[in-house]
Amino acid sequence: MQPHAPRSARDPQVGVIVIGYNDAAHVTTAVRSALAQGPAVREVVAVDDCSTDDSVALLTRLATTDPRVKVVRRRVNSGGCGSPRNTGLDRVTAPYVMFLDSDDVLPPGAVDSLLAAATEAGAEVAGGLCVRRELPEGREVPWQASLYAAHAVVERPAQRPRLVHDTLCVNKLYRTDFLREHGIRFPEGRFPYEDFVFTARVLAAGPRIALVPDRVYVWHVRRSAHRLSISLDRADIGNWRARTEASRVAHEILLGAGQKELARAARAKFLDHELRMYTRELALRDSRYQRAWWAHARAYLAEYDASDWAHNPTAPGRLIGRVILASPEPRDLPRLRDLASRPARLLPPYAHAPDGTPVWSADLPQLTLEPLLTRPVRLLPLAVDAELRPRARAALLRLRLHELYGRVAQAGPEALEVEWRCRETGRVAGAGPGAGTTVGLTAAGGGVWTAEVGVEWAAFGGGGERFGGGRERFGGAEEGLGGSGQGGSGKGTWDLRLRVRFRGGEYREVTAHALTGPGLLRRRAVVSARPAVILVQPYATHSGALALHVAPGLRGVMSVVRGRLRRLLH
Repeated sequence: MQPHAPRSARDPQVGVIVIGYNDAAHVTTAVRSALAQGPAVREVVAVDDCSTDDSVALLTRLATTDPRVKVVRRRVNSGGCGSPRNTGLDRVTAPYVMFLDSDDVLPPGAVDSLLAAATEAGAEVAGGLCVRRELPEGREVPWQASLYAAHAVVERPAQRPRLVHDTLCVNKLYRTDFLREHGIRFPEGRFPYEDFVFTARVLAAGPRIALVPDRVYVWHVRRSAHRLSISLDRADIGNWRARTEASRVAHEILLGAGQKELARAARAKFLDHELRMYTRELALRDSRYQRAWWAHARAYLAEYDASDWAHNPTAPGRLIGRVILASPEPRDLPRLRDLASRPARLLPPYAHAPDGTPVWSADLPQLTLEPLLTRPVRLLPLAVDAELRPRARAALLRLRLHELYGRVAQAGPEALEVEWRCRETGRVAGAGPGAGTTVGLTAAGGGVWTAEVGVEWAAFGGGGERFGGGRERFGGAEEGLGGSGQGGSGKGTWDLRLRVRFRGGEYREVTAHALTGPGLLRRRAVVSARPAVILVQPYATHSGALALHVAPGLRGVMSVVRGRLRRLLH
């Protein structure tokens, strides 16, 4: 297909398809964010999936104020997102099209940015940065930020296999005739993760793709919503089955189109993203769920061939998959949870086969870990235990670095850089005074190195550095702990981040495995000079890492108490 000649990004060339179901509280805000993009938007096709609330009335009223709004009401609810998007594709007349969900928004300039990139490059698809905005806190985490770090034009998707990791359909602009010419549509009816399939069909058609580093979509994450979104509602085993089915169909589409490199990358993406995400939560489920999840995972992973496992066999996702295939019943769930964390942690015991080869465990000696002996230190799944001993005005943080088949001693550990980072504001506080603390590591024998450092509760009350300085010191949101926002009172969740320094300047960024036991993870109110009272709750995250819930000031303490009372009464 020949690229089209560039046209002005301000021409009315874009149709935005907004889909919604019983979302009267948000749908007009979504439509208005599309209209606010300016004259480049020719039409906003608002497809209502047979809502029973006031959605249609609100949309109809909005259409009377702006002729660009076209309201389409489906007669029967589809049970999914694919059918209403297909309905919108049938109605759109603009040469380019975008998708928007009723509870999300397009940030200012999104359409102009994508349209300019598409027309200047003659691209059939243009994509930009999506940010996940956690509500009500407002914390923002970029989605697949490495793909959108700079302007780029990809002649064929196979040139950048990482594209399979961005399965979202909403942060992209598509040439309408490209979609229609190749028959690219969403699965009909109730098909969770329909965007996996749509994105695979797009990539299989081999479009030229323009990438921009601009924010083009704001994905609102409402974890306290009465009805969770599909991607958040993972407590039912049906969600896992739907995720694997969508991944299977996407792989088959790419393989059937001769896109072998992309198909292989899609399978690797499942191991690195889906498998790790669900494994982190597996220990929280009941035994019935765990058995069903494990059996289904084994059946799906059995479809992988030798080439899918050959590359980097000790990468966390691949190693988790190999453990699942090797055991008919769920096993080693706490250890697998830590391995699935970001960055990965491989907890002891570190077993050996009779010939001295590193293996997963004495019970599974067939799972060799020999590639760890040659993996770069900066990528090793190092395990650091953290024991937090609270005191009146401070706490003692004890850290213990474990040996890993001789690699740690070989690299020569010298020090630990310690910092706490607030998820809500991105503010950084050190373990002691200031924004970060470096402590020496002492060999304690038995393949362990230790360090101790004080934690002053006043450091969480206010002031300190903002996120910019912290990002330079440690990894950002790609590791799952980043964020953005303004400095504040310190209220919120604080994650412990560590950097292990080795001889010769090498380092590895890690999180710390939270040790549990009497007196270790107890909530307590402590007195500090600023603010007067701080409520501190150390806890282990879903991935087993040490973190803190902090509520500074008497008002913060009371808000936490009131919230707990409401939950108890409920």
